[in-house]
Amino acid sequence: MKIELECTDPEKVKAENKKIEKISQFMQSAVEVVFPGAVLLVVKQGKIVYHEAFGFSQLLPERKIMRKDTLFDLASLTKSLATSIIVMKLVEEGSISLKEKASSVIKEFRNSEKDEIRIWHLLTHTSGLPAWEPLYRGHKGREIIEASINAFLHGKPGERFVYSDLGYIVLMEIAERVTGKSFNKLFNEFVVEPLELKNTMFNPPSELKDNVAATEDCKWRGKLLVGEVHDENAYALGGVSGHAGLFSNALEIAKIAQMLLNKGSYGEKEILSEESVETMTKDWISYIGGGYGLGWVINDTNEPCSAGELMSREAFGHTGFTGTSVWVDPKKELIVVLLTNRVHPSRSNNLIIEFRPKIHNLIVASF
Repeated sequence: MKIELECTDPEKVKAENKKIEKISQFMQSAVEVVFPGAVLLVVKQGKIVYHEAFGFSQLLPERKIMRKDTLFDLASLTKSLATSIIVMKLVEEGSISLKEKASSVIKEFRNSEKDEIRIWHLLTHTSGLPAWEPLYRGHKGREIIEASINAFLHGKPGERFVYSDLGYIVLMEIAERVTGKSFNKLFNEFVVEPLELKNTMFNPPSELKDNVAATEDCKWRGKLLVGEVHDENAYALGGVSGHAGLFSNALEIAKIAQMLLNKGSYGEKEILSEESVETMTKDWISYIGGGYGLGWVINDTNEPCSAGELMSREAFGHTGFTGTSVWVDPKKELIVVLLTNRVHPSRSNNLIIEFRPKIHNLIVASF
């Protein structure tokens, strides 16, 4: 498939103006309740049918109006949009295989219970590595990577699902050791350059920060975070990590999502093979309850999910701690990108958890 995103009139994809208006009203009702501001973008059959900004990109020390092209700290969307794609490209090139032992690259795993960790275990959060550790306290730079590698297992590999940032830090290290290239360079080579992305990056330069949504007023760093990664461990790593650190806007996230919906190609360019996309977006952990592919949440269980209840069981997506999310429904040919700064100025507001499935249900019913 060679579909590229294009704008269109919502009525051409069978959306009623009243339903579009209802989406806008629902989003506006959440401003300064669920989040200070947001950008919502909806793609149907390759056409951008909705793209609006709401509220404020920053409240303190002054209010700034949200723009449709505002950049956001994507937090854990980094796992899906960067790490999973990089790993699958390395699989395609024959540099690694999903079922090989991680210890073939991470020598430190040898002669221990970690020797049974396969690369797919890391991608599916079934490696046994802990969910999160405050590694930034007392560590920085490569010390964070070493601490992740040396972390104690909380279970046998493949035994249970434990969502793990540390596993994705290890995946970044695997990619760098195999290629001899930095993770940032690999991301640019595999994703940014072929898709011609201009606003998707780690560590946004200072000239872009006027259009980056603010996140937390961070007590640890003693300042309001704007254009600086929110996640503490990613910050201690220098802003580039396999689990967090990526910044982008709604349109460019939608381009990556459309590439996946196209089974790996965008326009005339093939980013991934069709087989890679199918492998990434199938449920790898159905034997322990299901719901996760290679870097992506899969909407094929009866458990509560941010996708809502109306997306198909084929839908895949991910959320980020800062209030970001992307969902792709192949059956409905639908992409929903919802970017918010819900952690601004504090991470204490968790209403986004209830809001996401409701807005997704409304969108599915509208298109």
